[in-house]
Amino acid sequence: MIAGPCSAETENQVLSTAQGLARQGISLLRAGVWKARTRGGCFEGVGVPGLAWLRNAALATGLPVATEVALPQHVEAALTWNIDCLWIGARTTSNPFSMQELAEALRGIDIPLMVKNPIGADLGLWIGALERLYSAGARRLAAIHRGFKQFGNHEYRNQPCWPIALKLKELIPDLPIFCDPSHICGRIDLIPKVAQKAFSLGFDGLFIEAHSCPQRALTDAKQQLHPDQLGALLKTIAEPCNALSSNKAVAMDPVQPGCF
Repeated sequence: MIAGPCSAETENQVLSTAQGLARQGISLLRAGVWKARTRGGCFEGVGVPGLAWLRNAALATGLPVATEVALPQHVEAALTWNIDCLWIGARTTSNPFSMQELAEALRGIDIPLMVKNPIGADLGLWIGALERLYSAGARRLAAIHRGFKQFGNHEYRNQPCWPIALKLKELIPDLPIFCDPSHICGRIDLIPKVAQKAFSLGFDGLFIEAHSCPQRALTDAKQQLHPDQLGALLKTIAEPCNALSSNKAVAMDPVQPGCF
């Protein structure tokens, strides 16, 4: 179970959310400090100061922490602050040039890395992003299924397209895969259904957004759970696996470059 606020907004918000989530037994605290927004002028994260807040929350709760990186300088800053795990967002996964730059920045560094699916329903791009990191020496890899953007109005913010995620698991069976119901649903009332569906399909866990005061969140307020709401949700679904705690290396030999 990986959970935390969409954005690190203040030191107190990060700490209070971490403390609430620690009581629910999560495995890893997540929060974004650099936010890729569709349009300029929106809150785009607090940047490096947020890394200090995450490290302080880790010291206070004992939880390992994760944040999103999109540029080599993000990687450098996160490593300087001893962030335990990094994830790569959907927009970055969609850009092979960006992925290659991140792969080079991470070359030879043994840190767990999670890769979200690209914005569009393109399995080849998802696999290509994983391959670039694998070629740079990354072995503690995981995937995050956050759904795919489609034009028009739909029930979900991002369509699950479950067969794509299941095909990834079929092609790379040792790869842990998490479901991000927050970004699939876009609102909290749909999250229980999607979370249960993920576990019924054999996903390894959830990557979910939670905030100590969701109604005041600066980003994605409608899709963030309060820690107590998350605790109630966990009582209704199967016990999540802590897939990233394993030191088992991901084997990507079955996937050949250029096959998609």
